[in-house]
Amino acid sequence: MAQIDPIIVRELPVIQKVIQDEMWYEGERRGCYVPPDDPVVREHACEVILRIGRELRETRKVQLAATAGPTLMTAHGHRHDEAA
Repeated sequence: MAQIDPIIVRELPVIQKVIQDEMWYEGERRGCYVPPDDPVVREHACEVILRIGRELRETRKVQLAATAGPTLMTAHGHRHDEAA
């Protein structure tokens, strides 16, 4: 069974916020409600995510590392919870 990347899980709220913002911006331009699957909303949200992606991922990695705590290493350089 595939494991979900914990960094992606932490990025989802930011991605959802970007989509909501783009829905609002496009709704303001058109003067009506615009759904999240609208092609313009999708395109603009993707542009934003591509622009901020590296910074977002690095920030989430730091947050994940801070909550995970230190990992014990063996004398051979393996994590304590890894198989040899």
